[in-house]
Amino acid sequence: MNSRLGEDNIAQYALPQMAILNYLGEHDVNQWVNHDLQIEFTGNIHCIATGKKIKKTYGEGLSYDAWLSSPLGNPAIIHPELSRIHEGIALRDKEWEEKYHNQPHVVYLSRTSGVKVGVTRSTNLISRWIDQGAVEGIILAQTPYRQLAGLIEVALKEHINDKTAWQAMLKGEFKDTLAMTAHKDAALQLLPEEFFDFVSADDTVTNIYYPLEKLPTKPQSLKLESHPVIAGRLIGIKGQYLLFENDSVFNIRAHAGYEITVSVA
Repeated sequence: MNSRLGEDNIAQYALPQMAILNYLGEHDVNQWVNHDLQIEFTGNIHCIATGKKIKKTYGEGLSYDAWLSSPLGNPAIIHPELSRIHEGIALRDKEWEEKYHNQPHVVYLSRTSGVKVGVTRSTNLISRWIDQGAVEGIILAQTPYRQLAGLIEVALKEHINDKTAWQAMLKGEFKDTLAMTAHKDAALQLLPEEFFDFVSADDTVTNIYYPLEKLPTKPQSLKLESHPVIAGRLIGIKGQYLLFENDSVFNIRAHAGYEITVSVA
């Protein structure tokens, strides 16, 4: 799902409609909340890079071949410190890496299942926080290219978590209530001196709210291979998860490339 921050800082979601690789428009998913929703898997899966029919996906919706060769499977997506496009060296696709990796990036803290450190393009920051299910976010550092942001993240994740526990994120239970500005101050105390010039003076804390009737107490993730029909009343959306009233949840991004039919009552 595509995401943005709407009025009153409420996350807004749009689900693209595709005919394999052909874009047909998008649906306002926020309007589905509090309605009966059915998702039915047709049994077909197509690689999001090539359109080829496949039996399983690698990464997020890729065939095995595309995972090894497509820019969408670029190792620097997961490990930003590996990017070298700022040196003129492409790992996969020079044009793609210039567009997405040789661009200003930020290192941030977000509160998801707890406080985590992460990296994203400056223009993608809010969407990144929403996709993670973050309820708060703050910028730590700003860099001119991806690798540098990745090196800062590597230095900090020895002390700060860089992963989200999806069940805790969905339940919205936080043991740590320390202010994000205090977490930023603590993180900067851990930062090696070589990165001081990139520290952001922006201490704005962005709060994010989600279209939710209530949060699940014991979320159970459903996969289309074992549950080809998922149906029930949709009570909310958080991160990339659709939340149903029976505590079942469905991760949209994890099913990239799957062909489905959707009906909303």
